[in-house]
Order: sequence, then C-alpha cells, then structure tokens
Amino acid sequence: MKLRSLIVATLVLLALVGTLYWSEHRKPKDEAAAQPTDAPSILKLDDATITRIEIKKKGDDPIVLSRDSGSWKIIQPKPLAADPGTVSGLLSTLSSLNSERLVEEKATDFRQYGLDAPSVEVDISEKDNKTQRLLTGDDTPAGSAVYAMLAGDPRVFTIASYSKTGVDKSLNDLRDKRLLTVSPDKISRLEVAVKGQTIEFGRNQEGWQILQPKPLRADSTQISELVRKLTDARMDLSADPKAGGSAFARGTLEATVKITDPSGVQELQIHKSKDSYYAKSSAVEGVYKVEADLARAIGKGLDDFRNKKLFDFGYRDPEKLEMHVGAKAYFLGRSGSDWWSNGKKEDVASVEALVSKLRDLGASQFVESGFVNAAIAVTVTSDDGKRVERVSIAKSGDGYIAKRENEPTLYELDSGSVGELLKTADEIKLAANGK
Repeated sequence: MKLRSLIVATLVLLALVGTLYWSEHRKPKDEAAAQPTDAPSILKLDDATITRIEIKKKGDDPIVLSRDSGSWKIIQPKPLAADPGTVSGLLSTLSSLNSERLVEEKATDFRQYGLDAPSVEVDISEKDNKTQRLLTGDDTPAGSAVYAMLAGDPRVFTIASYSKTGVDKSLNDLRDKRLLTVSPDKISRLEVAVKGQTIEFGRNQEGWQILQPKPLRADSTQISELVRKLTDARMDLSADPKAGGSAFARGTLEATVKITDPSGVQELQIHKSKDSYYAKSSAVEGVYKVEADLARAIGKGLDDFRNKKLFDFGYRDPEKLEMHVGAKAYFLGRSGSDWWSNGKKEDVASVEALVSKLRDLGASQFVESGFVNAAIAVTVTSDDGKRVERVSIAKSGDGYIAKRENEPTLYELDSGSVGELLKTADEIKLAANGK
C-alpha cells in the first residue's frame, strides 16, 4: 500500500510540473520559438504636448479628458473637474510606456492576443494633431503581463500589468473627489460657524491670525491642521447619493465653513444624522458622507486655535535677552555663536537653556483677570532687531499670570514652568575662557 501511494503521489507531482511548464511556455503561434529578445519602447511622448485623452472600455461610455489653459477637465460623459494626481499618473504612464518584450513583429491574427476586441483603448492627441491609439488585450498565460499594441502598427508587445492599471481608469478614478477644490497654500481667509460661534481666520506673510470674534494671536499649527483636514476631505462615491441627500435633509446643522482663495469663496455645510456626518459643498454637486474626524476638527473651540506661547521668536535664536526678577537683572547679547553679558563671555549651554525655557513658556489656559503687580519682566529681541517682545509675569495665588505688551490677553502659567525659568536663569555661568 505504501509503494502504491508513493507511485500515485509521484504521478500527480509530474502532472503538476508538466501543467506549470506548459502554462509558462505556451505562446500563441509558437511565440516561444520566435520571440525577439529586445524590449522596445511603445510610446515616447512629451506629456506637455498631450492635449486630449480618450479612454474606451467594453460596456462603458468613453471618458474624454481635455487640457484647457494648462488644467485637465473631464468633458465626457459629463463635464467634471479632473483629479490632478490621477491625471498626472496617467500622463506619466502614457508618455513613457515600455514593453516587457516584443511578442510578434508582424502579427496577422490579433484574436489570439485579445486585441481584436481590446479591453481598453486609449486615444492620445497632441498639439500637432497627431493621434496614437494604445490597445490592450488579454493577460499573458502567466498572468503577470498584458498583450498590447498601437493601432496601425503590426507589432504585438507585452506590458507589465501595472502599466495597464495605470491607463485603465474609470470615471470615478479620474474625477476630482475633493469637496473643496482649493489649494491649502492659496487660502487667505477661513470662517467657521459652529455651536453658535463664528471664528474667522486670516493669513498674511507672517502666518495665521484670528480676526473674529476679536483679533487674537493664532496657533498656526492648529489652523494649518484644520485647513489640511478641509482640503483633504473627499467624496465617498461608493455610498448611495440619494440616501446621503435624505440623511443630510433630516440631520441637524453642525457647522458651516467658508474658504476664500483668489478664485472666490467656497462653502461647506456639515449635517449630523444619528451618528453619521454628511457634507454639501458649493464646489461640487451632491451630498456625501464624511468622516467624524472632519467634524471634530471643525468643531474645536476658540481657545483651541489661540497661540498659547508667550514668545513668537520660535526656533530662531534671539540677539538680545533682558530679564528682571525683583532686584536681579540679566542682560545678555549674542555675537555669532557666543553670548556676552557686561563684557564677559557666558557659557553658551547655560544661556541656551534659558532661551529654551522662554521659548517653551506657554499658557495652561486663558483668563480674564488676576494680573496685578509684575514680579518678572522679560524682553527678547530677535529677527535682526525687527521683533521685540516684552512679557510681564505676576504672581497669582499658587500660580502666575502673564501678559504681552500691548495685548489684552492674560495667560495663566503653571508655577512649575516659572520656577524652572528662574532656576535656569540663576544657573547661567561664565564661559571657561570668559573674563
């Protein structure tokens, strides 16, 4: 019985090996014996000269993209904005399409390659009215490549499967799926109305500022993150649009966002229905389900977007630092990479530790009152003398309250951070070779 089982297993193994060999080596019309060894290019185009692309697939309406004033648009089967990234990838594939190998130099029977009725046809038009048509057919027996050719050219090639994927695009693949069709770096105004409060942000050369409900310093990182969330918001094209529209109509208004860029103002409304969120944009037709994460980002309060740092010099090294603590006074100036005080060279590490403490000094929360008598006064000069920041710090109960010069905002500080600041100031010492 054991010998019989061994013989059967051996026969099965030989059959599998034979089948695999046949699958890997079967080529239409004895291709294996006749194929050339080179892998010539199929298309070599300057993608800047391509003006029109038409994609035809079995059973689908043709998709036509046209370049207008440098921008790509879908003009068939209906006018739609095109997704810049997807179109860029399509152009990249078409402009430099290489074969894996040349299968047949002068083919006459295209049916054996699936090229008599291609699965995908791509017509490419250039500025000089020259047009080329790429045809893709069946997968090769091994399944890792696809037969392809140019219309009017008798040669048949194989191309990598990923190359076919690069041109086999649906309407939903190619359309711009952004709910707000603006570039983050071109936004100049952002208005968010949520929970009965309207917050307006404005951007200038120095960054973001809060304009409404009153002028306030802004946390540019938080606002930039909100802008990213808004400009990254995409349509969910897999959902039923009618169901989304009904849910939007039944839901309650959560937030309204208005974004201004050089082209004008775009508006996004978000409604909540049960535990889901739906958005309607002025930039695109329809209602689309959106992630709760977007609603949470929009729904933050005013204080979440305020700048809690006391100083704006950030990671730039200041040139001067003056600090008064009661009867103590510290006068520090930087020359190149060295720090000096009263003509004596200070230990760089100890001064930079103080700069770091000042840089990190920030509010635990904002308060309306509590500042009485300043116990600490700090002046920091940076940006080649263009920025001078003056901050006063007063003791308040177990903590401290600070304010910036010419600003009404009061910053509540943790007593530990102020204690560390004072300790670091006391630890400043002369450089090893200081005099």
